[in-house]
Parts: sequence; C-alpha cells; structure tokens
Amino acid sequence: MTNKKESFSWDLKEILAIFVALTIFGIPFYFMFLNSVKSRQEAGLMNLELPEKFLFIENYSQVIETNNFMVVRAFLNSSYITIVNILLLIIICSLGGYILARAGGKLMNGVSFFLLTGLMLPPALIPSIWLLNFLGIFPTRLGLIMIQAALNIPFTAMLYRGFAGTIPREMEEAAYIDGCNSVDMFVRIIFPLLLPVTATVTVLTGVNIFNDFVNPLYFLPGARNPTVQLTLYNFMGRYSASWNLLFANVVLVTIPPLILFIFCNKRIVAGITAGAVKG
Repeated sequence: MTNKKESFSWDLKEILAIFVALTIFGIPFYFMFLNSVKSRQEAGLMNLELPEKFLFIENYSQVIETNNFMVVRAFLNSSYITIVNILLLIIICSLGGYILARAGGKLMNGVSFFLLTGLMLPPALIPSIWLLNFLGIFPTRLGLIMIQAALNIPFTAMLYRGFAGTIPREMEEAAYIDGCNSVDMFVRIIFPLLLPVTATVTVLTGVNIFNDFVNPLYFLPGARNPTVQLTLYNFMGRYSASWNLLFANVVLVTIPPLILFIFCNKRIVAGITAGAVKG
C-alpha cells in the first residue's frame, strides 16, 4: 500500500514538473511562433489571439531572403565558429584537464588557480580588441574563434579535470606495462572514457557559442560575416515596427540549439555529475 502511494505521489511530482516547464518555456515559444505567422498589424498588438490568416510561408520567406539571404550566411558562419571552437576546446581541455588531474605539485596548483581566476574575472574588451588588431585578425572569424575559445577554456578544463580524476590510475599502469606510450595510452584508453564529459562540453559550449550575441557584436562587427544573433540586431534596426518578421527570425535561430539541447540533455547531466564525486 505504501509503495502505491509513493509511486502515485512521484507521478504527481512529474506531472507538476512538466506543467511548470511547459508554462515557463512553452508559452514564450508559442507566443513567438504565433506572432511570427501574423501580419504586421496583428503582431504589433502583442497578444495570443489566432491570426485572421496564417502567413507562415510569406513571413519566413521574407526573413530568409532579406539582405541577400543574410540569415543563411549567418547560420553558416555561426555553425563554422561553433564547430571549430568545440574541436579546439575538446583537444586542448581534455589534455589539460587530464594532466591537471594526474600531476601534482605547486605548478599544477598554480595552473588550477589561474583557470579559476579566468572563471571569476570578466573579459577585458578594449585590450582584447587591441591585441587582435595587433595580430591582424580583427575583425575576422579567426579572431572571434580565439576569443570564444579563451573564454570557455577555464570552465571546460575544470570539467575535464573533475571527470579525469574518477579514472583509476591502475588502467594507465596496465597500459604502460603492455607497451603503450603516453600518446597511445591517452588516445586509446583515456579519451574514450572521457566521452560523457565530451558530450557535455559539446552541447553546453555549442549552445552558448551559437547563441552568443555580445562577442560577435564587438569582435566581428559589420554585415560581411554575420552570426545568427546579430541578424536579430539587424532586423530590429531594419524592421523596427515589423514584429512578425523579428519573431520569425527569433524562431529560426532558436530551433537548432533547442533540438540539440532536448536530445542531449541527459548526456549533459551525466557528464557534469559523473565528475562531481570520485569513485
């Protein structure tokens, strides 16, 4: 009898959680999508009433075709910047996090403190622009990639460090006894065990970089290499009163990260919690 009550109580909690999540996240998305298929006058009213006529094809086609398909170019640019950043972070931070987890001493403690400082201190905008300009990579996609990577390295390296600390040292010792060198041991044994946290890094940093607005605004200005979030800024300037087109653009740039997050959220939780407690 007690088990049935506990099971029924747990089901109610799940239903309540789903209802709260739908209320918090579903209603705003429904509001955006509904206004994105309205006429300019109806969208300006900012309500949840159904439109007299659904203008899905007309509004979304206009958004995609504006400024010589700027939204399409922005998707390509944002995807390129995101993918390159993810690869850089995985390669650099998996190696760095593993070394921080295995090596001891004052030097490694100093490196860990340096990384934690990078998490706490805000980025310096003007010196960063000056440095990129001195290197000749401002404003370019390479400069933005370097900035994004530098901002995400501290958090990503600490994630890898926490997860690598759960891997038994006996596995490495057995690999050395079998004749593996350091590179083969990391590539064939350690890195496959880091796949849960790698999936977490891929989703978290991917969504964060793809949705970033501030850094592209400062480090990649201009319409030559737009990113998806800057298209919102451009549409707001061009269509200051055309809320239907702005909402259509918001829906377009929201869908890819939303799909990625929905299908990979279990991997995010697994990657973060697995490195939280050493077994």
